[in-house]
Amino acid sequence: MQKLIITVALTGNVPTKKLNPNLPLTPDEIAEDVLKCSEAGAALFHIHARDAEQEPTLNAAVYIETVHKIKKSSPEVIIQLSTGARAGKDWASRINPIKLLPEMGSFTTGSNNLAGIIYENSPQFIECLAGVFKETGVKPEIEIFETGMINNAVYLTNKGLLKPPLHFNFVLGAPGSMPGTVKNLLFLSESIPHGSTWSVSGIGKTEISLATAAIIMGGHVRVGLEDNLYMPDCSLATNLKLVEKIVTIAGEVGRKIADPDESRSILSLNPEYKYRILQEV
Repeated sequence: MQKLIITVALTGNVPTKKLNPNLPLTPDEIAEDVLKCSEAGAALFHIHARDAEQEPTLNAAVYIETVHKIKKSSPEVIIQLSTGARAGKDWASRINPIKLLPEMGSFTTGSNNLAGIIYENSPQFIECLAGVFKETGVKPEIEIFETGMINNAVYLTNKGLLKPPLHFNFVLGAPGSMPGTVKNLLFLSESIPHGSTWSVSGIGKTEISLATAAIIMGGHVRVGLEDNLYMPDCSLATNLKLVEKIVTIAGEVGRKIADPDESRSILSLNPEYKYRILQEV
């Protein structure tokens, strides 16, 4: 069984400090959390940005400041920037994080309902964004909320816009989307192209249970305050505590943890991109 890649979604677009005061929002807070979580065993970090008013933003300058501060204290970690629509719906804003040339970027290959909104990713937009991933060489993490999104990723691969092996992240338990059950996780993991890698993001109370299933099944795990604000005992979580919980569970079942370079190899990342520093283009 491959070593386990632990991804941390530190901030997200929705949580607030009122809901959990441990949420990192500023570049300094995010960089501090990355350092703690990387020392505990996390290798990959899914990064969202917030503006001065703590609102979600796709502003390139904020992303650049955040990543520079992360890399100053944690130079080995893998950075994955978000292209999510909650921080901005125009195409240019959502594509811009990939043009900054991180090692990885998120890529949701379809539309779905989320709490109170339609998360819109039109066929035209996803084909355009896939072209940017191809042009830049940034590795997409394909975010799967519904089964049809896998088919869309295969379609883009057949068109030559995505390069195998693909990496999928199954987002389960979000209100309005696929429930966070082990049955759904098994179904999705068996529906992706041969040779692909996958991880799971359980939303809310499903986070740790689905992570445990993924560890046993040979998949990888994403945790973090973007997806879940509480520990299993209902106490307020921190990103570090969530990582430590996963490391403990993996140790109990004998699954070793992948460091950043081992994670790069598992994910087929281009080693030349390891030390790329974001620059506005």
